[in-house]
Amino acid sequence: MNPYSDDPRIETRAASRRSLLKSAAGLLGGLLLPRLASANDLWTTFQTPAAFLAEAFGTPPAPSVLALDAAMQAQITAAFGRAYPQSQLRYWKANGRSAWILDDIGKKGYQITTSGFVVKDKSIDFARVLIYRESRGEQIAEASWLKKLTGRKLAGPALDQEVDNVSGATLSVKMMQRMAAAALVLDSLAKA
Repeated sequence: MNPYSDDPRIETRAASRRSLLKSAAGLLGGLLLPRLASANDLWTTFQTPAAFLAEAFGTPPAPSVLALDAAMQAQITAAFGRAYPQSQLRYWKANGRSAWILDDIGKKGYQITTSGFVVKDKSIDFARVLIYRESRGEQIAEASWLKKLTGRKLAGPALDQEVDNVSGATLSVKMMQRMAAAALVLDSLAKA
């Protein structure tokens, strides 16, 4: 009973309010806590880099390193829209194919997407989204959409054909096209 009141009706109403608040808190907690806990689950790993390389080569070759000098960065900037943020980039090359694992963002403030590209005969042999960290636009990781990148070549600094957009994933589609063009440029710069 409430020590500040002699009226038992006040205590009953207060207990009823406490019970209602506990129920509401439990309900909200049940709805919100799983969403908060799953915030990191937005980072969807579709394929690990090791699995991507195994798909590309079976047994992957040892990685090579491409040191990006100013002239190379200028060529990458034309395709990528800006200088690549690393001065050195690992890649794998064997049997006329090269594999590139690249990171990009849809626009400033977005999360990094990691994708893999295999280049053969100066065209995209296949592409994979490895890790997608945004809340929307993950349709770009679907095999049916990724097939649209297959066979694309460079026409100047961009791909020879634009890839069909996906509703709700326009920036992600553009990002994948940039990364595909950058992979083609990087393949042309690699010596191994």
